[in-house]
Amino acid sequence: MVDYHAANQSYQYGPSSAGNGAGGGGSMGDYMAQEDDWDRDLLLDPAWEKQQRKTFTAWCNSHLRKAGTQIENIDEDFRDGLKLMLLLEVISGERLPKPERGKMRVHKINNVNKALDFIASKGVKLVSIGAEEIVDGNAKMTLGMIWTIILRFAIQDISVEETSAKEGLLLWCQRKTAPYKNVNVQNFHISWKDGLAFNALIHRHRPELIEYDKLRKDDPVTNLNNAFEVAEKYLDIPKMLDAEDIVNTARPDEKAIMTYVSSFYHAFSGAQKAETAANRICKVLAVNQENEHLMEDYEKLASDLLEWIRRTIPWLEDRVPQKTIQEMQQKLEDFRDYRRVHKPPKVQEKCQLEINFNTLQTKLRLSNRPAFMPSEGKMVSDINNGWQHLEQAEKGYEEWLLNEIRRLERLDHLAEKFRQKASIHEAWTDGKEAMLKHRDYETATLSDIKALIRKHEAFESDLAAHQDRVEQIAAIAQELNELDYYDSHNVNTRCQKICDQWDALGSLTHSRREALEKTEKQLEAIDQLHLEYAKRAAPFNNWMESAMEDLQDMFIVHTIEEIEGLISAHDQFKSTLPDADREREAILAIHKEAQRIAESNHIKLSGSNPYTTVTPQIINSKWEKQLVPKRDHALLEEQSKQQSNEHLRRQFASQANVVGPWIQTKMEEIGRISIEMNGTLEDQLSHLKQYERSIVDYKPNLDLLEQQHQLIQEALIFDNKHTNYTMEHIRVGWEQLLTTIARTINEVENQILTRDAKGISQEQMQEFRASFNHFDKDHGGALGPEEFKACLISLGYDVENDRQGEAEFNRIMSLVDPNHSGLVTFQAFIDFMSRETTDTDTADQVIASFKVLAGDKNFITAEELRRELPPDQAEYCIARMAPYQGPDAVPGALDYKSFSTALYGESDL
Repeated sequence: MVDYHAANQSYQYGPSSAGNGAGGGGSMGDYMAQEDDWDRDLLLDPAWEKQQRKTFTAWCNSHLRKAGTQIENIDEDFRDGLKLMLLLEVISGERLPKPERGKMRVHKINNVNKALDFIASKGVKLVSIGAEEIVDGNAKMTLGMIWTIILRFAIQDISVEETSAKEGLLLWCQRKTAPYKNVNVQNFHISWKDGLAFNALIHRHRPELIEYDKLRKDDPVTNLNNAFEVAEKYLDIPKMLDAEDIVNTARPDEKAIMTYVSSFYHAFSGAQKAETAANRICKVLAVNQENEHLMEDYEKLASDLLEWIRRTIPWLEDRVPQKTIQEMQQKLEDFRDYRRVHKPPKVQEKCQLEINFNTLQTKLRLSNRPAFMPSEGKMVSDINNGWQHLEQAEKGYEEWLLNEIRRLERLDHLAEKFRQKASIHEAWTDGKEAMLKHRDYETATLSDIKALIRKHEAFESDLAAHQDRVEQIAAIAQELNELDYYDSHNVNTRCQKICDQWDALGSLTHSRREALEKTEKQLEAIDQLHLEYAKRAAPFNNWMESAMEDLQDMFIVHTIEEIEGLISAHDQFKSTLPDADREREAILAIHKEAQRIAESNHIKLSGSNPYTTVTPQIINSKWEKQLVPKRDHALLEEQSKQQSNEHLRRQFASQANVVGPWIQTKMEEIGRISIEMNGTLEDQLSHLKQYERSIVDYKPNLDLLEQQHQLIQEALIFDNKHTNYTMEHIRVGWEQLLTTIARTINEVENQILTRDAKGISQEQMQEFRASFNHFDKDHGGALGPEEFKACLISLGYDVENDRQGEAEFNRIMSLVDPNHSGLVTFQAFIDFMSRETTDTDTADQVIASFKVLAGDKNFITAEELRRELPPDQAEYCIARMAPYQGPDAVPGALDYKSFSTALYGESDL
């Protein structure tokens, strides 16, 4: 505001409230009404008048030179109105009425009035300025008129962020000079005295013209002259001010400074437009680069995951059994490592892959880009199909391993049992062939032959008793063959040898009996006492051998009930021992009685009982063997083992019966949370992440369960009646729980992304969610066509059953359900509503921005891209733009239109 001396009465010159100031922040007339009070009867401050004369004269000449003329004295050269009209035609680009060429005062007044009328036609109300005063050369009025013209045609249209003209120009100066030290633009007078602000404006836009760091704040004259000379020489801005006048004035004239600064604004306005266009293009390119980076990450992650699945499936499908338990147990341990160590990270990778894919598609939709289509074979559905194949291959693999271990364990047990029984039988048959082939009966006495006959009968009885063992050996060998025992060849060879030997013994027994019976007819002496001993000793001996065999028999059990059954059977056997002991005493008594009779009758016995090989020493020796205590110890050890196994079962069941329902409850809670979300999306996201942390914090309970499951498998426990939950069920439930919460969090993140990108308010988002949930009757997270139509009607859409409404509904359904699945998800609903309520960048806008950078050409060059854009984005465009093929093409021309179209898809143009 100009400070006039002794202003006793105020008038206005310049535009009034009828002006049309741009930006809506207050009209130019308002500004003038407030700041341009003046006294028409007094003179301007001499220093200010001098500055205004020079500045306004230079400003006028900067326009008049376009018409081939200029002025020397501002209050003299406009008196006839001719150059004034010419000035208005140049700066407005419009034709004024034809001037009058007469020299008389009336002609001059008419010309000046034509100029003033033209100014008034532009919405400027002139107060206290008349044509007579201009014709009379009133300097104050002439300067006021020129200032009015400058305001209307050079300053009024300047607006930054909806400010008034003066405020807009000031804000532009402040922003452009903000980075420079010693520059603080607060007004249009004192702030410019040291000249640094002028130099900063030039350096900001043309840094090659000014060496700003070499300027000193304490040398204002040098600074001002440097700026004025550079502006005149390189920017075509005439020198409108004198450095000395500005420095030597306490408060430089505001109008002069504003006029000169407005020339800088207009000189750099083209650069401002280019900067705006470049910023828009940079933003679009940054989005595209980020999307391409996400696409590359998806492709790599999908390839790695598919390759891992491809390598893993054949391993899981390999069901070729190994020969030994150790080899199968190693395969089982490898599978456990796979479940504990190798698979969990892949589960997380698969979940992250789906989240990345959904986030990428959301970003592409929000930026009006075409949807991302992965390479062939790398769709999310391909990943899911591969994963299903993996889990199908995995299914039953652990059960097969355990079954194979059980089979091999049974095979080892049967093989050991076969070897034990075969060894006992071979020990029994040792020497039997030689005995049966012995022809001792040829030299035997009658009593001897009778003894041989009885002995042979006892042998036949013994042989018949051993028939069952031979059949057991053959049955075990057959079972080993059926179970594909790896050493079946040696088993079969040994079994065949036993069977062949058994057949030979049968044949030899028959032949020897015939020989003895033939000889028996000639021999009659029989020792009844020895015969009775032999008859009772042989069965008792066989019973002892069977008992010894049973006591040494191997056993295998899997439950506490089975071992208790064996203990009960053993206790029952022990209860028969007193009766057996009495039978032993009775048999030994027969032998003692025979010896007593022989001694009392002085009969010399020939030695051992001729009818049997079972001597009292053999009976006592077998009876006194400590097999029962050993059996007791083995059964007690097995009982302790089964009790430990039962403890492991109960321990696992106790934990599993807590973890299993907990997982199921959490799955149900997540389902409710995803439907009943309240508060802001950030609140929902925070709640979900806190909920996710509580789930992750529960992981030690699963680790404990895994440890207990490991102990159960190491103990070869194959069933658990105390719980319906298996470790496999728990693992699958846990993986589903983690995946579900991660997907729910990703949905909310995508909603936030959609809301922020589209400018959707929190209230709108809550309204959309409430409407969607209201019509989602089954809480399934998706609406059917009729439910969706009702939802649209509730939001004010006209989609009733008339033809036009039905067509509109079909159009909307094609947007929200392009795959015709018959369901509308909440994300598709939000995308549709955001497109309906917000605007985004389009291909047309990007093309318009490139056109600005290209200087209105239909093509752009690599040099222009490198000059206007950051290096990485410039090279990004150059690498992807096709050569321009138009008729106005030049070497190196690039087609920015097709490039912009490709960014958004063909449908935009």
